[in-house]
Amino acid sequence: MFKFIHGADFHLDSPFGALPAEQAAHRRRESRQMLARLADYVRENGVDLVLLAGDLFDGAGAFRDTGEQLARALERMEVPVCIAPGNHDPFVRGGVWESVRWPENVCVFRKNTMMSVELPRWNAVVHGAAFTGPEQGSSLLAGFHAPADGRVHLGLLHGEAEAAEDRYDPLGGEEIAASGLAYLALGHIHKRGQKQYGPTLCAWPGCPEGRGFDELGEKGFYEGTVSDSGAVSLTFVPFARHRYEVVTVDVTGKSPLAAVEEALPKQGTEGDLYRVVLTGETGEGGGDAGAIRTALAERFYALEVRDNTRLAEDVWRRAEEDSLRGLFLRSLRQKLDSAADEAERESIARAARFGLAALDHRDLG
Repeated sequence: MFKFIHGADFHLDSPFGALPAEQAAHRRRESRQMLARLADYVRENGVDLVLLAGDLFDGAGAFRDTGEQLARALERMEVPVCIAPGNHDPFVRGGVWESVRWPENVCVFRKNTMMSVELPRWNAVVHGAAFTGPEQGSSLLAGFHAPADGRVHLGLLHGEAEAAEDRYDPLGGEEIAASGLAYLALGHIHKRGQKQYGPTLCAWPGCPEGRGFDELGEKGFYEGTVSDSGAVSLTFVPFARHRYEVVTVDVTGKSPLAAVEEALPKQGTEGDLYRVVLTGETGEGGGDAGAIRTALAERFYALEVRDNTRLAEDVWRRAEEDSLRGLFLRSLRQKLDSAADEAERESIARAARFGLAALDHRDLG
């Protein structure tokens, strides 16, 4: 029996462009510090093998010192490490995979054809391949079949199982099932998941740290155990210091701030990045997004509040007034009635709020 970890999609040196400059720089430092934390985990938890399924760097032109920091962390692990470069960090001439000196315990797959690394101590073999450019239009697993020789065969690729398009190593379910692999470790998809294809367990761990509101919830890596019979079992290990979360709050008939406070966790969010989306009906002042940010910002690493509320019907009824306010509302109500989609309706509602505030010399914040 032996133990492995399967990680992918570190995206080191990501810009974190949606954050203020100081926080973005802090997140980049933390992503590099994650490498040392991962090395500590390997050493402290009896891990025997590390599988890294590509996109460890955010671009092929990664900073050399980031590559050297990764190399030092992998050397500290003191166990075999196998890496399959992906579409963001393909193996290219002069790139980080070629320019950095990788320690002896690290094998970086360098070709877009399947190669093998033998692990005699565990009667196992790791088979893998690399992206050699930003796209890989055909399956790297095509035509591959591990021999039935009594050894445990593991696969390591950056790619998509049952992909919708042929750009990023599209792997067919039938070829995975016919591969002869006990386990296929994939990268590229930033949300974790696993699926059984015949005798082959296929999994993708997602990214170890979210980078935006399209990467929500707990992030980390898989820890796997291979039994003496060759069976593979997986456990997800949360490893992120920060989580992205989106909370939608209907503030109809309520104080927006009170409704948001009721919907949020009471504690444990200091390191998290939250987007609060306000919905429902409100008066002329809207959902008080600015006031909510001011009141709650200290409870989060970062807080974004989006006001998607709509004006209450009693506000629109004032369109019948014989006044400048009524004329303004009638004009917008005509546009609202003919709006093509929800996004246009929200835009018109925001225009109404700001226009009414201007007429009343109010500041919406």
